[in-house]
Amino acid sequence: MTKVTLTVNGRAMSGECEDRTLLVHFIREKLGLTGTHVGCDTTQCGACVVHMDGHSVKSCSILAVQASGSTITTIEGLAGQGELHPVQAAFKEHHGLQCGFCTPGMVMTAVDLINREGGTLTEETVRAGLEGNICRCTGYHNIVKAILAADAEMATGRQAAE
Repeated sequence: MTKVTLTVNGRAMSGECEDRTLLVHFIREKLGLTGTHVGCDTTQCGACVVHMDGHSVKSCSILAVQASGSTITTIEGLAGQGELHPVQAAFKEHHGLQCGFCTPGMVMTAVDLINREGGTLTEETVRAGLEGNICRCTGYHNIVKAILAADAEMATGRQAAE
């Protein structure tokens, strides 16, 4: 067993696990944060996306011991207590979800995309940015619409802050 120490959603957390434990399983089983979903365990679906040191990663492709010392943000830590992040609010407002299974990974991917390319997103860049995130319910139209709306809102907020 190896001790893994992470900063998760702003809090120092640690636990022991086997060296072969995937980060997604460590987050869910050892830390009890079940918002990050296990879909395929093969990096195909994107349901397990979290932010590691500020960038989106598929947590089923990283061993927990590899992530030790990193800062992790899960869907639970994306917004303040009792609030929604602008991307979460846009998904709700624009009906960007149906069953909700893919939603945490989609939201985390979208936040990273907006953080990297915000203010310049188009339908094409959003669709390309979501490659690797599978939704079996929605057809992506409302997901793309939600991300574009969140991007516009967040760009307005950035301009107002300047």
